[in-house]
Amino acid sequence: MSDSSFAARAAALDAADRLAGTRKLFVLDDTVYLDGNSLGALPAHVPARMQEVLTREWGELRIRSWGESGWWTAPERIGDRIAPLVGAAPGQIVVSDSTSVNVFKAVVAATRLAPEGRDEILVDATTFPTDGYIAASAARMTGHRIVPVAPADVPGALGPRTAAVLLNHVDYRTGRLHDLPGLTAAAHAAGALAVWDLCHSAGALPVGLDAHAVDLAVGCTYKYLNGGPGSPAYLYVAERHQAAFDSPLPGWTSHADPFGMTAAYTPADGAVRGRAGTPDILSMLALEASLDVWDGVSVEDVRAKSLALTDFFLECVAAYVPEGRVASVTPVAHAERGSQVALRCADAEPVMAELIARGVVGDLRRPDVLRFGFTPLYVGFADVERAARVLAEVLDGVPAAP
Repeated sequence: MSDSSFAARAAALDAADRLAGTRKLFVLDDTVYLDGNSLGALPAHVPARMQEVLTREWGELRIRSWGESGWWTAPERIGDRIAPLVGAAPGQIVVSDSTSVNVFKAVVAATRLAPEGRDEILVDATTFPTDGYIAASAARMTGHRIVPVAPADVPGALGPRTAAVLLNHVDYRTGRLHDLPGLTAAAHAAGALAVWDLCHSAGALPVGLDAHAVDLAVGCTYKYLNGGPGSPAYLYVAERHQAAFDSPLPGWTSHADPFGMTAAYTPADGAVRGRAGTPDILSMLALEASLDVWDGVSVEDVRAKSLALTDFFLECVAAYVPEGRVASVTPVAHAERGSQVALRCADAEPVMAELIARGVVGDLRRPDVLRFGFTPLYVGFADVERAARVLAEVLDGVPAAP
């Protein structure tokens, strides 16, 4: 198929796109931005909201804003806004700290919720490195043993000693979508708890935390949720576990009477137990404003467009790119694919640098993976066609590695 045919198909797909109108809600330029799986684009209304926070809520009301502007309740309020995006009922998510800190809370709490006599924590062997580092430290502190295992091999590795399983919903390197329902059920059948990292799935596809009886989950908000660099993460604690949830970081803001300043710790009820220290209000309120772009948006529509975008990209790459120069490591099957495409390329570093110079922004994972993230709220099919075409042009000018 010719370049013009793919361009015509892209135009037709964009014309029929049910989510096309959300693109105008973001600050974008002529760049094809395919790195929303690392940092989402800026929603256009957020600067005005932050100006109000800075000048009125902080500048004029000052300390009064903890109550009058709703600062104190922001972690739970924003958690309830994230909840429908990950399939959770209200009252189970608190926005707080970083993903790393919340992984620590969740893993330690899971070992404390697990039945007596269980001393193993299964960890995704392909996980984002920090999850592994945190889990290993948590294991040392709690007297558990870490068992690294590929997600597909988890059912066979579960046993009477397994306390908890920590898994990534989508592999950050390849974009492989793991079987959250099946692996959660397998963990429960073995008497263990399931802890999921949703950093590369929340905002890109349906998660179904409640429907699939997930125990605990964590995630960041600066990727597909577009909360801004370093925006606070979130922690999900299923309602059935909240009364027994024992956080390893019992800070004053998770106390039942935080302003009582008592020496003894009494945990608050509900998701508030997941809090620790003083909320980072500026970034938290930027996140809250960013979530406005989800008003009226169906996660199912987002998923449908994500799959269509990644299908179209793979088709364009196959047609445009010289044979043998790249190979996709992202699964073809929709049930196994997140919202990114990872291409193995021997010249990945100079190729990505040249792509960025030509206005196609992705990223790379050393040594040889080109990574392209597709955020359906603002990426269109013309973007996809252009990205594949420019990739072919770049590869045509970069000598093949020996």
